[in-house]
Amino acid sequence: MDLSVVIPTLNGRDRLAASLDALAVHVPDAEVVVVNGPSTDGTTGMLRDRDDVDVLVEVSARTGTVARNAGLEAATGDAVAILRYDLVVEPSWLDGVEDGLAEASVVTGPTHRTLDGGMTTEESERRTVGSREVTYFNGGNVVFRRPVLDALDGFDEYLETGGGRDAAHRLAGLGYGVAWRSEMGVRQEYSADGGVAIDDRGGEFRSLAYRLVKNYGVRPAATGTARRAVRDAVAAGREVIRGDLDLTEWFATGRAVVGGVVRGAVDGAAARLRDRSPAHNPHGVSDRADRAVTRYDWR
Repeated sequence: MDLSVVIPTLNGRDRLAASLDALAVHVPDAEVVVVNGPSTDGTTGMLRDRDDVDVLVEVSARTGTVARNAGLEAATGDAVAILRYDLVVEPSWLDGVEDGLAEASVVTGPTHRTLDGGMTTEESERRTVGSREVTYFNGGNVVFRRPVLDALDGFDEYLETGGGRDAAHRLAGLGYGVAWRSEMGVRQEYSADGGVAIDDRGGEFRSLAYRLVKNYGVRPAATGTARRAVRDAVAAGREVIRGDLDLTEWFATGRAVVGGVVRGAVDGAAARLRDRSPAHNPHGVSDRADRAVTRYDWR
């Protein structure tokens, strides 16, 4: 197996360096492709000084799906891993990859997160959507056989979030299985500068409506999206009653959700019409060839 590891990164120099160090120890024969967004923390200089990075692709977009597709274009392996820049592969990672790919064309594993009170991990997630049994994968720790990526045409660059979940729906539609291997573990250690997540409910529901309409059509998507929106609205309403959430904020969030759903549904319907193939990916790898601003190839 010729394995390529694609690592998208943005302003994560120190954590990226730790991730690369672990790869050099535990997966020394892999082709390493780093896709660097418009970082301003010296990431490019750090990478050019290393001898364990095969390709560095500089992109101007800050979107993860664009970075992933740029890395897929540069990778040459018959199996391609996508690894998040702040994750460190564990010693058994490669064994998990090889074992999983013997069973399925896609393999994924857990992220172990070190917290003050101990360590958390994840389990495999499956869900039935319409007539499909969808197995979701860990977007920061997954390996694909090359023919699968070709069939998917990579990730849908319309999506700023949810690109991995969209790909899981499309994998199920194409009939590909996803194997879960606990041995294929990666580790993330939180620190004081870990950042704060931004709550964008409108963007979240735009992504949800888009990928459901695109993959299943308007009627099945309407049911799933409405169910999720009502559940979240009821939960937020309880917070208002308890005094944990301001009423005006609840209404503002509701407007953002409705606007996101409408826009996502319209765009999803257009995408479904544009690409009627089983891949359902009008914004994939083959859609454009101008992702890279600069490319350094040391192979």
